[in-house]
Amino acid sequence: MPLFSSGRERRLWLWTLAVVAAIFASLGVGGQLAEALRDLDALEEALSAGLFLLCMLLVGTTAVLQGVWARPGRLEIAVAVGIAAVYLLVFLRIAVLEERSHLIEYGVLGVFVYAALAERAGQGRRVPAPAVVAILATSAVGLLDECLQLAVPSRVFDPWDILFNVLAGALAVGASVALGWARRRARGRDQGVYS
Repeated sequence: MPLFSSGRERRLWLWTLAVVAAIFASLGVGGQLAEALRDLDALEEALSAGLFLLCMLLVGTTAVLQGVWARPGRLEIAVAVGIAAVYLLVFLRIAVLEERSHLIEYGVLGVFVYAALAERAGQGRRVPAPAVVAILATSAVGLLDECLQLAVPSRVFDPWDILFNVLAGALAVGASVALGWARRRARGRDQGVYS
């Protein structure tokens, strides 16, 4: 039996590996980058905030384009707007720039892990509770990331970061599950299943 159930699953795991590599690659420079960002004056802070917002806009644009290609129904749009509102509220409540980066890093990681596991399950392979496994796997990477920071002089181990990594992954996986539910429900209505 092949390791991957499909070419799509293989690509999703490769993207997952790339995200994990990027997270761990930031171990050596993350502390210096965070310190440099803290030392910026007001103009440079505005530029860094603008860059962060641009990254969030790119993520949002990707999600919207994916949704347009999938021709979402009203329920999918309502769920997507709800998810966007939750992310906006979380974003506004997070004052520390480094914590905002965790929202992106572990959110993207959680989505890729969940998508790979869901693809595997969809191809007939046994995957118990893909969403739960995705959150656990994302949490394990977050825990490992924090533990590795113990060995890096310019970084600080922070148990709150572990919790935030778990929550960022859970929020992203939850959003994926909710959108998938809305999409399946809309398809069921189109086919007369829920009439």
